[in-house]
Amino acid sequence: MEDCIFCKIVRGEIPATKIHEDDETIAFYDIHPAAPVHFMLIPKQHIESLNEVDLSHQQLLGKMLWLAPRLAADQGCTDGFRTIINTGRVGGQEIFHLHLHVIGGKDRLPAMIHHG
Repeated sequence: MEDCIFCKIVRGEIPATKIHEDDETIAFYDIHPAAPVHFMLIPKQHIESLNEVDLSHQQLLGKMLWLAPRLAADQGCTDGFRTIINTGRVGGQEIFHLHLHVIGGKDRLPAMIHHG
């Protein structure tokens, strides 16, 4: 997609602090981190959201989930981390290019859902 910010990062048109890149994926630091460690792991292929995946994406998604803990450990998240995939407007997705947030740090992350 021509105007997709993540596609522009993949093409090198917008700078990003990359922590990983291979033929299918790229990982880079979030510019608005929610924790001491916060990076995005994205497919280089433009896939709008998790709603758009099909069986042809199975290997790519598996690779991304395999990479997440390894990259998190490389960033110092040895006692755990959080992965988030926001999907669609209601799910909080702001950039419509599939992306996996990996978030962690030294302290326990706050609860995502409060039971009341």
